[in-house]
Amino acid sequence: MLKPILYALTTTLITTSAYAAIPMPDYAVPSQGQQVILNIPQLRLFLFQDGELIKTYPITVGKASTQTPLGEYKIGAKVNKPTWSVPLSIQKEMAASGKAVQKSVPPGPNNPLGPVFVRLGEPRLGLGIHGTNVPSSVPGVRSHGCVRLRSPNALDFAAAVQSGADAAVIYQQASVNTDEQNDIWIAVYRDPYNKRNLNRKLLNQTISSWAQQHQLHIDQQRLNNALSKPANTLICLTCSAGKTKVSGKLSSLQWTSGQGKVVGFKHANPADTKPKQVITPENNNIEVDEDADESPRQNITPLQPSATIPAREQSAPAQRVSVKTISPSSEPGFDALM
Repeated sequence: MLKPILYALTTTLITTSAYAAIPMPDYAVPSQGQQVILNIPQLRLFLFQDGELIKTYPITVGKASTQTPLGEYKIGAKVNKPTWSVPLSIQKEMAASGKAVQKSVPPGPNNPLGPVFVRLGEPRLGLGIHGTNVPSSVPGVRSHGCVRLRSPNALDFAAAVQSGADAAVIYQQASVNTDEQNDIWIAVYRDPYNKRNLNRKLLNQTISSWAQQHQLHIDQQRLNNALSKPANTLICLTCSAGKTKVSGKLSSLQWTSGQGKVVGFKHANPADTKPKQVITPENNNIEVDEDADESPRQNITPLQPSATIPAREQSAPAQRVSVKTISPSSEPGFDALM
């Protein structure tokens, strides 16, 4: 039986202030335990521990023809140095494109799964969160359905996440947040799956409600520009002309329901706070749909195991989401949302 995989952090820890401007999704997380959230339009993964954001990374998701399915899942087994068993469908694609047909790819710099594979949902779904041999492909919309991280981030995520943790794949084309001075910030994302489900009525209702509660003036032109030109960039809708940076940490507003309140904690059943079920590790042969990209490789070797993250009890009432130290991504521009 494969022992639980733990890796040392592979990126430098930074202060929480550098990540204060990461737009938060409208999703209630539990006050105890772990929650993984993957927002497709935002191309970002969030990992919460006991109600606090502890990790966030840019991701690559399935392309429009092979979408990463939305829904709620459990994190399954973690596989170190996976061997990619190439599905017949991918073998046919290789043959059709004139490439040499491969039935399996061993661990190493040519493996599209990178150094670690984390199962997402039941094995029959063929989904996972894993590294990549093409770091330039992250972030993006180009996989066969799995979720890619740059390999250092995949190792970091595998070290922190627990098998059995809750996970959700969501599709929110906007983030409506408020900072510690109650100003409203919005980030609007492109619609990679062409769902056209951005509910502007609820979004406007939320923004107006919050502004009225706190006697703020909304710059309608800024809002119109943000909605007409999705750019994955935070824009302040209520700030004065001189304010360009977020004050403190951001908290998500419940814009998908139009309530205009800060997202609170999810109230879990007592059984949900108990240790998660044991997930039987699978062998290192992973058969999932993935691309065998032809690009410069990277070979990431797992470091020595590190300690797991201790759990802490938090109070259940609604409150702003606080942030622990977070490992940065290797693409500074993607996270520079100030």
